[in-house]
Amino acid sequence: MAKDYDAKSIEVLSGLDPVRKRPGMYTDISSPNHLIQEVIDNSIDEAIVGFCSKIKLILSKQGSISIFDDGRGMPVDEHPEHKLTGVELILCKLHAGAKFSGEDYNFSGGLHGVGVSVVNALSKNLSVEIKRDGKQFEMFFEGGEKKSDLKQVGEVGPRNTGTAIHFEPDPQYFETIKINKESLKHLLKAKAVLCPGLTIKYVDEKKAERISWNYENGLISYLVESSEGVDLLLEESISCSKIVDDNALDFVLNWSTQPVKNLMSESYVNLIPTTHGGSHLNGFKGGLLDAVKEFCEFRNLIPKGLKITADDVIQYSTFVVSSKLTNPQFSGQTKERLDSKDHQAFVATTTKDVLSIWFNQHTEEGEKLAELAIISAQARIKETKVVDRKKSFQGPALPGKLSDCNSTDLNETELFFVEGDSAGGSAKQSRERKFQAIMPLKGKILNTWDLESSEIIKSAEIKDIATAIGVNPGSPDIDSLRYGKICILADADSDGLHIATLLCALFLRHYKPLILAGHIYVAMPPLFRIDCAKEVFYALDEAEKDSIIKKLKLKKGKPKIEIQRFKGLGEMNPSQLRETVMDPKTRRLVQLTVRPSENVNSMMDLLLSKKNAGARKEWLEKRGKIVSV
Repeated sequence: MAKDYDAKSIEVLSGLDPVRKRPGMYTDISSPNHLIQEVIDNSIDEAIVGFCSKIKLILSKQGSISIFDDGRGMPVDEHPEHKLTGVELILCKLHAGAKFSGEDYNFSGGLHGVGVSVVNALSKNLSVEIKRDGKQFEMFFEGGEKKSDLKQVGEVGPRNTGTAIHFEPDPQYFETIKINKESLKHLLKAKAVLCPGLTIKYVDEKKAERISWNYENGLISYLVESSEGVDLLLEESISCSKIVDDNALDFVLNWSTQPVKNLMSESYVNLIPTTHGGSHLNGFKGGLLDAVKEFCEFRNLIPKGLKITADDVIQYSTFVVSSKLTNPQFSGQTKERLDSKDHQAFVATTTKDVLSIWFNQHTEEGEKLAELAIISAQARIKETKVVDRKKSFQGPALPGKLSDCNSTDLNETELFFVEGDSAGGSAKQSRERKFQAIMPLKGKILNTWDLESSEIIKSAEIKDIATAIGVNPGSPDIDSLRYGKICILADADSDGLHIATLLCALFLRHYKPLILAGHIYVAMPPLFRIDCAKEVFYALDEAEKDSIIKKLKLKKGKPKIEIQRFKGLGEMNPSQLRETVMDPKTRRLVQLTVRPSENVNSMMDLLLSKKNAGARKEWLEKRGKIVSV
């Protein structure tokens, strides 16, 4: 029997232990790239406030990473309350930093106070060198723990200031220790572009490669350079640079005369790339749409009955949007999406004002842009009138509960297997009919782990699944696949996780070619909704909920916080379901992958095989209490 659950069973993680225990909650563990970005962002924050003009990154032959800047240098004096030096607090304590109040950094990216401490926690070793106040200091760490105290090692000139961090990522925390160098170089180049006058140097000792970036002309020269070979509509790109109180916006914008793949469209917040966009990008698109519609309506350019959307206006565009604000709210520690709603209004208003003035001064070019948007809208309307492919499908009769999509393009089509009719109804209302299909399932499907593919097809539920996706279980041929993404969407509670596990087992055991080809995904619906004033947050689990609440309580005025726990997907209204699990711009979708180094089959045998009931019982008795759902 398992021993009693009492106070001694509670595990308290201190220092940097939470990072090492769950590194994926704090950084992108696919590679060490995000660790490098965290250190770079601290140097960039110094550049934004005018104290840093040079940053240098060195990738050594031995695998270590060094980042130098000529900023003010980390504080070396002792903190009056914690009795530790500023350096040790920054590198060893989560949520320790000088950017919460906004007094030392007006605009900054490192607002959570966890960035560089995460780098320390996930590195085999880390050393820091600081120059400030005419002195040079050093401190060493190993496995995130202090190896030596901060000590003075020399003297420097009074104007010789800065910080140098050297670290070696620990392979045990990452899927691969290999750095994505092309992505890294693109990031460094973009940082230099977004901070005119800043020089960033990149050195790869193994390849003997040296690159230096410095853009005095900022965004405009970057857009021209990145659009080389593209026939741009405007001879001179539209640009904006505006700062009002705690908000700032810079953007540059142009259009291609013809459809071109991979046109540059990038957005940043406080010089941090927001690959998933967010409120600043939504504001930019909204302001652009309003300006175009206003211009078209004034000149009576839009055909009767035609509605232009933001996607129509933005389709052929190439742009860079760089927002700055004092207290950005990101959706996660990796800061890939901005959630600050108030900033959206500032960006939308600023964008519309700038574009409205531009249209009034460039009416001929404005009419060309309007024509592009109108052509795009007409093409979009034409696409939505295609015959439902369910009616023209040649093959076995599709399941009656399948609400199919219109598109047949595997690059965009998605099928969601949804738990229950109630959630299925909400999903149908919140989906994008053009490329998203919905198929409700009746609770828990058959446990197929121990069965042969020829046996499981006898199950009506499994047969419907196979017919819907267009591939038979056990078949190595996936050419008949009907959807590019097959998404498992179940409730965030324990029953939902059980259903998701059974579906994962089905695909792993009988549809492994689909997993290896990257077609299987698991949607991550939230368990909680947190309302604070006019802001809305969603949390996947208790830990994320507690983290969000902790940050909200730091706000001035002690705002009222309301928490709603979703009993299931069917309880969410369509707009909530669309925002959290259906909309590609805002949802959380995890790709199901199998790493060669993992013995997945033995783990699934333990969890699901009827032959392993004894071993499973023993495992649950010993370790079941530590499992969280």
